[in-house]
Amino acid sequence: MAITGETQEALRPLMFSIAYRMLGSVADAEDVVQDAYLRLHEQEIAGAEIRNPDAFAVTVTTRLAIDVLRSARRNREVYVGPWMPEPLPDDDADPAHRIERDETLSFAFLAVLERLGPVERAVFLLREVFAYDYREIAEVVDRDEAACRQILHRAKARVAEQRPRFDGIDERDSALADAFFAALEAGDVDGLIDRLADDVVFYGDGGGRAPAIQHPMHGAVAVARFLAGLVRRGALVGVRFELRSVNGGPALWVRGPDGALLSVLMVQFVDGAAQVIANQLNPEKLAHLAPVGDLYALFGGRAGS
Repeated sequence: MAITGETQEALRPLMFSIAYRMLGSVADAEDVVQDAYLRLHEQEIAGAEIRNPDAFAVTVTTRLAIDVLRSARRNREVYVGPWMPEPLPDDDADPAHRIERDETLSFAFLAVLERLGPVERAVFLLREVFAYDYREIAEVVDRDEAACRQILHRAKARVAEQRPRFDGIDERDSALADAFFAALEAGDVDGLIDRLADDVVFYGDGGGRAPAIQHPMHGAVAVARFLAGLVRRGALVGVRFELRSVNGGPALWVRGPDGALLSVLMVQFVDGAAQVIANQLNPEKLAHLAPVGDLYALFGGRAGS
């Protein structure tokens, strides 16, 4: 079967959905999808008959993502500070990025998937997210079905150890987010404490390219005071805020006085309180969203979030 341009465009959301969940990087996922397209084209030029374009696209995309992740994991082992995924805006204009927002797309869940090896991650996602059967998964990852079952069992156990609970965004969650961000923008410590879970965890991902804490921060009081301090410092240099959801959850886009993007603060609510907060400041992970500012220059090189 010939793969027409229309068929390729129809396959893009599926291919991107797999690649992004595998890699946690928009840029890397787009590269994988493009490479997969080239493989499709090469097969056609060679005269190969592709009976099932969907299966072929999933196989090529997954195998390429496994290869990229193997290389990326070596870099992430020496990554400066906590590693968090690149934000994917819910209102992204690219049709290929308009994929289903569920638990497995949340920033907190993608961070948990970092515990898995490349093949484990592929098997887990193909089975738990995309509902492929073991025969199909075995063909994709080049393992037998029994091995895939064992891999999935181990992967589920590892994910369960730190799997975050997920509340989908509804009217209640939107109200929670509005109240939380209002307290944050006001620098209201008590208001923030009231809206944070007692065991809230805050991460800052600067990757050594922006000022950020090097280790997760725990506890409502500590996190509330820290966030309020960031807001006070930001006010001194003209920082402004914009509410835009990413990865199926509420987020605050922080912009400098010139409009350049400085960070994206992502929040996950559980049982009426903010449970996990991640501030993505690494300019390399924000460049796909908007022009990025220089936090070091803005704050005079001082340590930040």
